[in-house]
Amino acid sequence: MSEREFDAIVIGAGAPGEVCAGRLADGGLSVAIVESHLVGGECSFYACMPSKALLRPGELLAEARRVPGVNAAVTGELDPQAALGRRDEVIHDLDDSVMLPWLEERGIELFRGEGRLDGERRVLVDGQALTARKAVVVANGSGAAMPPIDGLDSVRTWNNRDATTSKRVPASMVVLGGGPVGSELAQAWATLGTEVALIEGEERLLPREEPFAGEQVAASLRDNYGVDVRTGVLAERISPAAAGVAVALDDGGSVEGEELLVAIGRVPRTSAIGLESAGVETDERGFLETDEHLRVGGRGWLYAVGDVNGRALFTHMGKYQAWVAAENILGRTVVASAEADALPRVTFTDPQVAAVGPTLAQAEEAGIDARAVDVPTDGTAGASFQGKNTGGTSRLVIDENKKAIVGATFTGFETADFLHAATIAISGEVPIDRLRHAVAAYPTRSEIWLKLLEAYGL
Repeated sequence: MSEREFDAIVIGAGAPGEVCAGRLADGGLSVAIVESHLVGGECSFYACMPSKALLRPGELLAEARRVPGVNAAVTGELDPQAALGRRDEVIHDLDDSVMLPWLEERGIELFRGEGRLDGERRVLVDGQALTARKAVVVANGSGAAMPPIDGLDSVRTWNNRDATTSKRVPASMVVLGGGPVGSELAQAWATLGTEVALIEGEERLLPREEPFAGEQVAASLRDNYGVDVRTGVLAERISPAAAGVAVALDDGGSVEGEELLVAIGRVPRTSAIGLESAGVETDERGFLETDEHLRVGGRGWLYAVGDVNGRALFTHMGKYQAWVAAENILGRTVVASAEADALPRVTFTDPQVAAVGPTLAQAEEAGIDARAVDVPTDGTAGASFQGKNTGGTSRLVIDENKKAIVGATFTGFETADFLHAATIAISGEVPIDRLRHAVAAYPTRSEIWLKLLEAYGL
């Protein structure tokens, strides 16, 4: 077995691992990165990027049809195969060679294979032993969770990887899970011609967001995309059927589809990475618990960033954590606080749901004297040019004691671009009366901030 030594070793070359390795290399350290599949990871090839590529054609077509003078020029329907072809361009046909120059330019050495801890500061990969002088960073992410449903193992299932890379458009599909992944992919495949049924066990879609968000997304999926949305019901039994798969529900109903997409959550990839050799245990869900510096178990040499630590399963948060970990490894003390203070997230459905910080109910549960202020998202002059008559709700959650925003939710047409201003306001603890002096340009949709502050009484 060959032996190699580096200053730092990163296990996992998804977005968090890449960012961490890059920061460490730019800081003057020798870095090895270990990847068993594709450099770029889940987000680049199987999640964020391909799902948005599948959603975009339908979004563009809907907006064009809303604009007088343009709608008359729009004829025919979407070309599903062309849309899938564009998706393949976005994910480089699952070829990660385009990612490699970025590593090479920074002198980061790539090791292909499964990385496994072998005691303190030591990683085994494909017959080689790597030793880290300073730190090992675990960044190998998560995989799709499979629920314990009777008969699930008797049928073919899709997870997010199958659903974002399929080369064909199925005639019908059942989606289990009405969170961001299930909702987005239900819409995407419906626009491409698939008959979709969406099943969610909670009483509404997107159950972690404001109630109006899930209600509006469900209404749009039903009315605009023809999705059979069923909430408050659970899959009880799954079996083969003439169409492909039959799902019996606990309310006595049933649905059938050619494909069954399971989108009920994620599980960390921690079961086979040698944690026991380092005396490390996971929490009850399998995640690696980290301190405020992203260190695992108080060990000064072991860090965990991204999905694997369970703090916030979003690519952007994994990249943030990668920066925090790298800074600490480089000797510049940084505390990870964004997950608790200002966690941004976007569900790219129609309407989009962009949110940061707690919902009103979550703020109240945390003991905050919270007040919500709501206005229509399409109630600005800018909304008469973009997303006309698409509705939506914009809400600020305000801490009445601090007189500052703690949470915000925007639903409607392309609301993701509203989000960063709210994130800055919350992260910076900007007094709300000071925000009244941050003037939004006219006629932009950013004037939603003016409408919100006026509704608050400023």
